[in-house]
Amino acid sequence: MHLVFLGPPGAGKGTQAEKVCERFGIAHISTGDMLRKEMREGTELGKQAKAVVEAGGLVSDDIIIAMVEKRLQAPDCEKGFLLDGFPRTIAQADALSGLTTIHMAVNIDVPESVLVERISGRRMCPDCGAGYHVSLYNKPTCEKCGATLYIRDDDKPETVRNRILAYNQKTQPLIQYYAEKGLLQTVNGSQPMDVVSAEIAALLEKLA
Repeated sequence: MHLVFLGPPGAGKGTQAEKVCERFGIAHISTGDMLRKEMREGTELGKQAKAVVEAGGLVSDDIIIAMVEKRLQAPDCEKGFLLDGFPRTIAQADALSGLTTIHMAVNIDVPESVLVERISGRRMCPDCGAGYHVSLYNKPTCEKCGATLYIRDDDKPETVRNRILAYNQKTQPLIQYYAEKGLLQTVNGSQPMDVVSAEIAALLEKLA
């Protein structure tokens, strides 16, 4: 079972990916986590990526693809894997198809207004790292340690809209790419989390 998860920031990709990997016993490959691990361990690829990041640049496709290729060779990928955060561009998708066969691309579709509400409602604690959402906990201080909560710059409405715009421009074409290959399945991500999970699981049972 070789899967790609697509969806804008705030669509709940990470949460759904974890549920799928647990249920089907496949590897969860988050390119963000992978990049941080390589940098932390000081591998050759990690050193190259760190130099780019510290200079304020974006890590090149070559580095990301080399990391993905290395990760796909790990023993935990033998039963299958789910790619979360990769590919982000058509060039990356083409490179991926040269490395392995993808069986399904799941697109978690959520309207922009819902995404902005979801993300801009997040509140973080600067001291203990606890996270809240105003729809569930709308107080100025942390329930756990009493520190004043704050909104991350990434979560401010204007920034959220810019992130969604960037996603639409760069990653949206992938939806068409996988649709043309007959691999795309779209799920309504604005439904309750358990409903989304059940719909994704039903799609994947056909592959299992």
